[in-house]
Amino acid sequence: MANRVLRTLVEASSSGVSVLSLCENGHAMIMEETGKIFKKEKEMKKGTAFPTSISVNNFVCHFFPLKSSQDYILKEGDLVKIDLGFHVDGLITNVARTFVVDVAQGTQVTGRKADVIKTAHLCAEAALCLAKPRNQNTQVTEAWNKVAHSFNWMLIEGMLSHQSKQHDINGEKNIIQNPTDQQKKDQQKAEFEVREVYVVDVLVSSGEGKVNDAGHRTTIYK
Repeated sequence: MANRVLRTLVEASSSGVSVLSLCENGHAMIMEETGKIFKKEKEMKKGTAFPTSISVNNFVCHFFPLKSSQDYILKEGDLVKIDLGFHVDGLITNVARTFVVDVAQGTQVTGRKADVIKTAHLCAEAALCLAKPRNQNTQVTEAWNKVAHSFNWMLIEGMLSHQSKQHDINGEKNIIQNPTDQQKKDQQKAEFEVREVYVVDVLVSSGEGKVNDAGHRTTIYK
């Protein structure tokens, strides 16, 4: 269901489309899809595990504008990150996609946008290879840094990937990409175990990897 909603949002993301309308449509589709299943289980909770967020270009993540705040209208060539999460009875799935708006079918993305997307993709592949029983979370961090440095790009500083448990999208184990000095001191090494679930966030920047306040109000709260 999550992949179906994600695919629909990607297909709808073209120049002239409002980010707010896409976020609202994502939320509506999540509620519609989860409303179709386990109808007899009246006490079972289901729906949004993480709100649909659509972050464009230099917005790092988790952008869901309010109707009362500034919207964004997509333009050709925008680099878009869509992120959303479902849950059924507290069992969570989180999906995401990065793409460039209005790229003609059969046409390749080139230049800096292509490079940062490729770097993030290879980091995600490294995480898939290394997140295995008896391996440690720090091995993933080290691999990500090697991949990013080989392309001369920067990982967004201090972003966390979390273990996901029933009813909790942010479990106690985590993976840190490009950790700050304080995070290096505080990070606890942890081994991956059989049947654990992780939501892996890889964010690569063509800039310095530092996050700055864009002046927009926070709209997503835990």
